Order: sequence, then structure tokens, then C-alpha cells
Amino acid sequence: MSAVADRVTRTITRTRWAVVIVLVAFAGALTAVAAVGEATRTSTSVDALPIGSDSAAALQLRDRLPAAEGSTAVVLFAKESGTLSGAELATLLQRFSSLPDAGRIPLQRSEDGTAAVGVVPVAQSDATGVADVVRELRTAARADLPDGVTAQVTGPAAIQADLAAVFDGANVRLLAATATVVALLLIITYRSPVLWVVPLAVVGVADRLAAVVSTHVLSVLDVTWDESTIGILSVLVFGAGTDYALLLISRYRDELRRHASRHEAMALALRRTAEAVVSSAVTVVLGLLTLMLSLFPATRGLGLACAVGVVIAAAFVLVVLPALLVLFGRWVFWPRIPREGESSLADGHSLWRRVGDRVAAHPRRFIAVTLVALAAMGAGVGFVSVGLSQSDQFLTKPEAISASERLGRSFPAGSADPAVIVTTASADAVKATTESVRGVDSARVTASEGGVSEVDAVLAAGPGTDAAAQTVRDLRAALAVHPGTHVAGTEAQTLDQDDASSRDRGLILPVVLGLVLLALVVLLRSVVAPIVLVATVLATFVASLGASWWIFTQVFGFSGLDNSAPLYAFVFLVALGVDYNIFLVSRAREESARHGAHEGMLRGLAATGGVITSAGILLAAVFAVLGVLPLVVLAQIGVIICVGVLLDTLVVRTVLVPAIALVLGDRFWWPRLVQPGRHEAGTGTA
Repeated sequence: MSAVADRVTRTITRTRWAVVIVLVAFAGALTAVAAVGEATRTSTSVDALPIGSDSAAALQLRDRLPAAEGSTAVVLFAKESGTLSGAELATLLQRFSSLPDAGRIPLQRSEDGTAAVGVVPVAQSDATGVADVVRELRTAARADLPDGVTAQVTGPAAIQADLAAVFDGANVRLLAATATVVALLLIITYRSPVLWVVPLAVVGVADRLAAVVSTHVLSVLDVTWDESTIGILSVLVFGAGTDYALLLISRYRDELRRHASRHEAMALALRRTAEAVVSSAVTVVLGLLTLMLSLFPATRGLGLACAVGVVIAAAFVLVVLPALLVLFGRWVFWPRIPREGESSLADGHSLWRRVGDRVAAHPRRFIAVTLVALAAMGAGVGFVSVGLSQSDQFLTKPEAISASERLGRSFPAGSADPAVIVTTASADAVKATTESVRGVDSARVTASEGGVSEVDAVLAAGPGTDAAAQTVRDLRAALAVHPGTHVAGTEAQTLDQDDASSRDRGLILPVVLGLVLLALVVLLRSVVAPIVLVATVLATFVASLGASWWIFTQVFGFSGLDNSAPLYAFVFLVALGVDYNIFLVSRAREESARHGAHEGMLRGLAATGGVITSAGILLAAVFAVLGVLPLVVLAQIGVIICVGVLLDTLVVRTVLVPAIALVLGDRFWWPRLVQPGRHEAGTGTA
């Protein structure tokens, strides 16, 4: 450890400076949260669309139409028993015409006589504005209806409003659920009525500061973020920050058993923990920043925001937490107060040392059994289907989806959400070409001004079907003869999102693996160990994805994975899985320098097995909290990461990796030589 780092750690752990650090950190963070607050932004129509996609080009061109609405809502009046009478239809016509911003097209009665539908333009484009308009429409449409007639609102605006409702108060619910889970698990881990409060307070303040800083960074850099960004950021900050805190506190407790001075014990614990935490944080940040390569603006924002959050979490754990713990003294561990002279974790015969000894007796057998189990779990990957329709995005069916299904029974299936064609060519020519495409039920010119025209095409096929997707492909191919013509609408946007998601996975997944491998090579100054560790991380992801697929289809009844679920789960799981690799191998390397590769790995497992297990269970539980929101994609991400982290901490990092390292011996660290009795720079002395 360099002299500068030594001075820094001793400064942090001195009582006088510890008081200053804690006061400045807490006061500064809370002031920023209260006085500055999170940055806000106004969403645009292309936020959820891939950059450079045809549907994004259509909506950008559409903005040049002065009278073009931001979206549309479809009001459906339906009679479940019998048909609408003339008097009832007259009442509905009057009701529809009185609605705010009633559309230019009058209410239309279905051929079967059981329903009537009208289109209402929605000028607002931001989620809050759209939600307000849809709420007003639903209230007004249901007032004074004839007996037996119901009113529902669907269409793109209503779907957007129902999606926004999912996130209404979501960040508060997520934060409360996450903090509760972390508090519970810390109490169980430490079995102390006091100690759990310290890391929870530090990580909690770091989380609120991360929300403020990250949103302002995104705002300054003009990077998009959406409603889910801060919620996922909080889950990550609490998960990673608490993991780092568990590692530091575990090492601090160990050093208190060797040193009478708590200041000396914390200085040593901080020096020996800092390398692992910094290395882990850097690797996680690099992994998260790969999301900046995505074609989706909101995904880029999530990656950058989470990277900022991890930096702040690591800084608080390495600076504020040790200062605060030193101020409290040993009593903070009550009733299990560590005393000088007690056995350290590495020297004791803990559960994980016994596990290590069992693995050491038959390492090849453990490797074979573990790999077979992982392969069996990963077999489900071959059946994974990626892509969900809008109706499958919600865990509970909202009004917009149920209304769309009812509308499809009386009108052409695509009536509620037509394809939107925007062109600088002749509107009549584009309309004629559109009507000639098989699968298009009807087309009409809805706006034309300033050289830009909009044509709406009603598709015969139902929303989210293969037939609807094929119609959009055929439509785009036919319209290629008209320069400056682009196709948007839900079906077109879904196609573009599917293509962009596939491209993102093909690019970002290998980049993440490459960065993780490079980071481990630099940290361990080895080649074999990083390759083994990255291979085990990849095996863990495949096994968790395969096992989760059976959970999704057999337990929850999901028809497929959301497009973004595999990418997010991979980036978070691989990046965070490196934490446990680094926790284990950095301690094993330290112990190997004094006891040899074989004994060093067993001592490393004995010292870190407990903290890795606790950290893994906590991280798995924190990501499972994403399931409190009724959105399928977040539930899927949470389940995949939860299963993966549990596999990683309970099996891979505590059985498979030690077994492989024991079989390889000194070759595990090649080309670096780790010899017994040789002092390793940066590890300190026992």
C-alpha cells in the first residue's frame, strides 16, 4: 500500500477527522437533496424508440405538422347485451361531441350494432399531460350513459397513461420496500439492535444523493431517462452499497480481534478492503457504461445514472462508513462484541471452512456435479422466446388493454391503434399505395400542411400478432417507392424495438464480458484466474436465464421475455457477480502469499464465505423487490437477477471456483507467482 493511501486511511479513521467527514458528508448530501432535488425533464414522442429507426423518423417528421396531435385516445361505447337503439346512439353521439377535444371524425357505429367508437386527439406528449387528459376523458365519457352501456378509453394515449400509472408513486414504494428488505437482512446478519442502522443510514443517504446527482448529470449531458430509471438506480445503490458495507464491516470485525485500538483495526480493514471495493466498483461502472452503446435513449440514461450511483455508493462506504463506525466504537457490535485475542475468520473452523475442506477432499467431483447442475438449469435457454405484445406488458390488465380487446370484437382489430404514415410525398399517392397492401383494412389522410402529410392505416390483424407485424413490413416495402415516407404506430414501433434490442444484445453482451475480463486481468495480474472467473459468471447467467424461463412460463404464465430483460439482467448480473469474484480471490491471493495457493484459497473462502452469502442473499432480495410494480419487464429482470445471484453466491463462488482453484493450484494465478511467505504489495501484514 502506498504511503499516500496509508495516510488517507489513517486520516479517515482518526476521531477528529472522522467527525468532520461524517458531518460534512451527511450535511452536504441532505442539503443537496432538499435544496437542489432531482432534475426533471419533459418526455418526447421518440424517447422509447431506437435512435435512427423508421418509426422515430416518422414521429420527428410528424412534429412539423402544426395541427398534428401528440397521440390519440379511442373512446369505446359498448353494449354487452343486445344492440344500440337509435335513441341510445343519439345519446352517445351527444356524449362524445361534448368530450374535451372531441375528434374531427364523428362517432362510428359497428356493423354488429353493439358498439360505437370515436377518436380524440391528444396534444400532450409528456406522460403526465397524457395521463391527465385520459383521466378526464374516462370520467366525462362515463357520465350519464344509457342503462347497459359502458364507456372505456383505449388507444396509444390510454396505453401510455396506464403505463404511467404503474410508476405513479413507484419510486417511493420501491425505496420503502428496498430499505425495509435491507434493514431486515442486516438485522438477521448482524444480530445486533444497533449495528444495522449504521450501514443502512450511510447507504440510504448515498442513494438519495445519487438520485440528485445522476439526474442532473443526465440533464447537463442531454441524456434521456424515464420513470423507471430512479427506481432501478435505488435498487442498485442499495444492493451494491450494502454489499461493500458488509465486506468492510466483516473485515473490521476481524481486525478488532487482532488489535486493541479500533482506529488501527479500521485503518487495516479499510486498506485491505479498499482494493476489492474499488476494483469491484470500477468493473461494475464499466459494465453499466456499456449500456451507453444502446440504440434506446432511455437505456443509455439508465446505464449512466447507475454508473454515477455506484461511484457515490462506493465513495460513501469507503469514506463515510469507516469514519462513522470508528466514532461509535466496539460497542456498536453489541451483543456480539469482538474482543482482542479471539480467532479470526480465516483461522477458525467456520461453516465455510468446513465446506472448503469438503470441496478440497474431492474437488473434481464437485466441479463435475456443479457443472452438470448448471447445464441442466441452463437447458431452458433453448426454449426462450423474446418479445412481448403491449397486452402482455402488464401483470394486471389495465383498461386500455381490455378496451382494445373488446373493440376488436366489433371493429377491425387495428381500429384502436392504426399505423401512422408520415410523408413528404403526395398524400393521395401514399394513401393509394397503402390501401393496395394486403392486410390494410382502410386508410385516410388525417393531416396535410407545409409539405408534410399524415395517413392513418387501419390493420385487419389484431395488435401484437405476427400478421400485424407482417402487414407493417409489407407496408414499408410498398411505400419505399415514395421518398420521405416513414411508418410509425404501435406495431411499427414494436418491430423497430425488436430489431434494436437484438442489435444491442449482439453488441453489448460481448463488450461487457471483454471489459470484465480485462478488469480482472488488471486486478489479479493473472490470465488463468480471470478466464476461469468470467467463464463461471457466464455459466451462472445462462443457468439463471434457463431456470427463470421455466418459472416465467410454468408459474407466472408469461408468453415470453420482454426485449430488454435479457440485456439488463446480463449487464447487472455479470457486473455485480464480479463483486463476489473479487471479494473471494482478492482475499485468497492475500492468504496465498503467506500460506500457499491451496491453503490460501481455503482461508480466503473461510474469511469471505459468510459475507459473500449474506451479500448475495441481500442483493437477490433487493432485486426481487422490483416485483412490487405490476410491469412484466421489471418482474422478469428481478427474477433472473435474483436466481442468478443466489446461484453465484451459494454454489459458484463458494463451491465451483474454489474447486477449480484447488485443482489448478499455483497455475490458477499464472503467470503471477504466489509463494508462501512472500509479502504482496497492497495486502498489509497480519
